[in-house]
Amino acid sequence: MNPLKIEFCGEWYDIASPNDFHIGRESDLVIDDNPYLHRRFLRIYEDFGMWWLANVGTLLSATVTDSSGQVQAWLAPGARLPIVFPQMQVLFSAGSTTYEFTIHSDNDYYSTAAAAGVGGGETTISPVALTTTQRLLIVSLAENVLRQDSPGRGEIPSSTDAAARLHWSMTTFNRKLDNVCDKLDKTGVQGLRGGKSNLATNRRQRLVEYAVATRLVSKDDLYLLDRNDSEHRAELATAAEDG
Repeated sequence: MNPLKIEFCGEWYDIASPNDFHIGRESDLVIDDNPYLHRRFLRIYEDFGMWWLANVGTLLSATVTDSSGQVQAWLAPGARLPIVFPQMQVLFSAGSTTYEFTIHSDNDYYSTAAAAGVGGGETTISPVALTTTQRLLIVSLAENVLRQDSPGRGEIPSSTDAAARLHWSMTTFNRKLDNVCDKLDKTGVQGLRGGKSNLATNRRQRLVEYAVATRLVSKDDLYLLDRNDSEHRAELATAAEDG
């Protein structure tokens, strides 16, 4: 079995057969002292001649994708999946924080790199068309995650803070959040439908996990926040002149 490497917050961890490797609050890879995070949340181990990633927690789920974002899985408690890509991105949330790490493997059982390319050197991987304001909303929630230089951690803002960041009223923010979550829910994205077991905080976190993991938004979209700030300042200046 070829060894694996994990990248988290600029640090690298080696996993060699036949050793198991755990990720969590008190594990081989200590993610954080976040009390919402399981002591042992994820397990990487060898079975049937392959490396596997398993969710050994009881409450939290993780979003797992290949390097292109084309293949995405929601790893619920008790689930496992084989590590078949040269690079796999893992995102999950605990409390108000979203965490991200990357698994690197020398094995190449299946690669989507060739399928991801299209004419002109561009890559089309967005699973759903977003309006400008929908994309802006997601970027406002994912800003701290997108600004990371390496896989690590990012705080997800509250609805109040995100609305203020966008210069929107809470009514406008909640309506647009409902719209984008409904749109993604209809395409089969799990964890976005509201209800007693799925509070708004969890919905925002799940939206960020999915959007970042599948490249629905990226660092290239951060300019939308600056543009929105500029447009807001211009509106204020115009209103002052008219007044």
